[in-house]
Amino acid sequence: MQANYKTYDFQKSRDRIDEILNSSDNNYEEKESIPNRDTLTFNNGYYICCSAIFIDMRGSKEFSKKHTRPVTAKIYRSYISELVAVLNSNIRLREIYIEGDCVWGVFNTPNKSDVDSILDTAAQAASLIDTLNVKLRKKKYSEITVGIACHDADVLMIKAGYSGSGINEVTWIGKLVGETADLCSKASRWNSKRTLYSKKFYDSLTDKERKRIDWINWNYTYECYEGNTIYTSMNNWVLENG
Repeated sequence: MQANYKTYDFQKSRDRIDEILNSSDNNYEEKESIPNRDTLTFNNGYYICCSAIFIDMRGSKEFSKKHTRPVTAKIYRSYISELVAVLNSNIRLREIYIEGDCVWGVFNTPNKSDVDSILDTAAQAASLIDTLNVKLRKKKYSEITVGIACHDADVLMIKAGYSGSGINEVTWIGKLVGETADLCSKASRWNSKRTLYSKKFYDSLTDKERKRIDWINWNYTYECYEGNTIYTSMNNWVLENG
């Protein structure tokens, strides 16, 4: 969010706090799917169950020391640009965020078949990293390692920010974001594979999809499912060009 300077008014600040705290609890509704963000105000919110994908780079501090600043910028820009493109290609994506070297999205998944599509999108993200690494190797640049996590959980969707300033954002409160971020931090470690799937996410898949993904195993350390999942058509290019 871009800043736009305004003098701080302590009296108006107290008034805004009172307005928020005194708003009706009935303004917070349960919904089966994610409502349009335009229906959000500074006094309402929605409880929903939805899905999230997090992709986070490993060893980014050391990575930036190995290259000049222009090269580092080009690598990061390629990484972020194409991860956003992959996530944005899923019609169920509702909000996408870029935080440093982490790209994550929240998806509308009221049905099990919707959750199946999230698994495919995460696989595309994994193969995108493999594709980028082929190109980085040819430039003799360092390769990228990421952790990926998929989760399904309850969340409170609100509009948060400074009312009247234009500085605001859709904010997700509850288990979904924190638990997905935590799961992502455990992926691509010495005792885990690149993509981790919470038990709730795995259980939300269709029976057909669970039977199909027979390469996914249970990780006893982190109590989740894991796999070095790839997207076949993209991986074919990686194999031919890597």
